[in-house]
Amino acid sequence: MPEIANIFDDFFGGDLFTRPIASARNSVPAVNIRETQDEYEIEVAAPGVSKDDFKVEIHNNVLTIACDKEENHEQKEGYTRREFCYSGFRRSFSIPRNEVDETKINAAYKDGILRVTLHKREEVKPRPARMININ
Repeated sequence: MPEIANIFDDFFGGDLFTRPIASARNSVPAVNIRETQDEYEIEVAAPGVSKDDFKVEIHNNVLTIACDKEENHEQKEGYTRREFCYSGFRRSFSIPRNEVDETKINAAYKDGILRVTLHKREEVKPRPARMININ
């Protein structure tokens, strides 16, 4: 009864393994964002990507991290099922206005993690308390 199986597959979205793969192709990587007194740090989990595939830019207080990785559609013999698939993504982050020194933004990619460091301007960094003499 293959026709009935096809009807159920069409109605329920395919077999158990097809649905997560389809959503993974259109997903964006997870990020961690950390703020210290001196900087903001954004970590993007992107294993299997080359650092040359990334594009990091800032414009009008919006930081954009993009990866334009092309999928390899080459067919190889011997596979019953192929699930390896990588595609591009784009994430944008609003940067607090006048808090980040745009000339001091660094990015480094190591072990599948892209780290973007945004250094705060000196005038917005917290300063220690100062004693004031009373006259």
